[in-house]
Amino acid sequence: MTAATLFTPQITPEIDDMSADTGLDNHAWDTDGDSMEYEDVADDHTNEDSIAAAPSTSTESAEFRKLQKKLRRQVSWAIRDFNMIEDGDVVMVCVSGGKDSYTLLDILLLLKRIAPINFDIVAVNLDQKQPGYPEDILPAYLNEQGIAHYILEKDTYSIVKSVVPEGKTYCSACSRLRRGSLYGFAKQIGATKIALGHHRDDMLATFFLNLFHGGTLKSMPPKLLSDDKQNLLIRPLAYVEEKDIIEYARLKAFPIIPCNLCGSQTNLQRAIINDMLREWDNAHPQRLASIFKAMQNVAPSQLADRELFDFEQLSLDRDDNERLFEGDNIQAGQTESLAEIGLPVSPKTQAFNPKFDRKLLSTESDNSAENKHMNQKIPTINPVI
Repeated sequence: MTAATLFTPQITPEIDDMSADTGLDNHAWDTDGDSMEYEDVADDHTNEDSIAAAPSTSTESAEFRKLQKKLRRQVSWAIRDFNMIEDGDVVMVCVSGGKDSYTLLDILLLLKRIAPINFDIVAVNLDQKQPGYPEDILPAYLNEQGIAHYILEKDTYSIVKSVVPEGKTYCSACSRLRRGSLYGFAKQIGATKIALGHHRDDMLATFFLNLFHGGTLKSMPPKLLSDDKQNLLIRPLAYVEEKDIIEYARLKAFPIIPCNLCGSQTNLQRAIINDMLREWDNAHPQRLASIFKAMQNVAPSQLADRELFDFEQLSLDRDDNERLFEGDNIQAGQTESLAEIGLPVSPKTQAFNPKFDRKLLSTESDNSAENKHMNQKIPTINPVI
């Protein structure tokens, strides 16, 4: 039994009414593509400085309950819409110690308790041996919460430092090494899905990174089969905004681990794009939602990808119905040349709006009812070419 069959109502995330106390029963139910130029380079630790520890009573407040319900519903929608989790799945949640992966793990554990299907969750962290990395924090948290987990130790930091030229960013090389290790481990332990903590704003940032710097229209898909077809990757936070994750992490007081490897670099293109998106969100609150909606409503025939749409085979299929130009007059120039081409020298016209036709206005006022009805005909507008 799949999540899609259990949760069939089609609900749009943008119109979330938080006053309604609807649970998982009325909804449904994080991934990575090997070929993407800008993919899982998103920083799970972005804005960590803004996440100050909240009092322990924060999780008992109405503010927290409202936010948790919102996140639960948005994650449920994403799981349902893309059939991310199915009955019997073993979901490997990649946890880095940043706000996004903590939130992902927390919400999935909540849904596991109330979901109408059975699935298991295991948390996996890759200790990349970065200098100063507090390796005790995450295991302590996972053990305290009673969460089954693995901590993988692998010195990818030294590898990244050795292969990336001085002055270049580490993100791409780091993510590829991390991805390869996690993919292989998922298959080793038999995990059927790999959940990553990328949220809606990560997907938007990746879209603009590829647009501005990669010359492609693509982003992070909510669900993806890896290039070798050995792993299914999911992003349950696909509908969740980063600002909500920041607030949720603050209220939950997650033990955030700083990323010294990526955070030590300045002028990262992703950071610049994130700043741009935040400025847009502040000035135009609905803009990001509209852009994300556009990513879900693609019209290939309105773009220019010849592999995606067969422009070469387009042909006319006109009928014999003649449609006269609607206007006052047509001036024809170089009539001899027009005639040589075989085009009409004096094309006919019809009134754009017969009610205002000068000839009709000059007729006598005692026109018949039939002519009066003709004069009031609703005009037909030529379609835009």
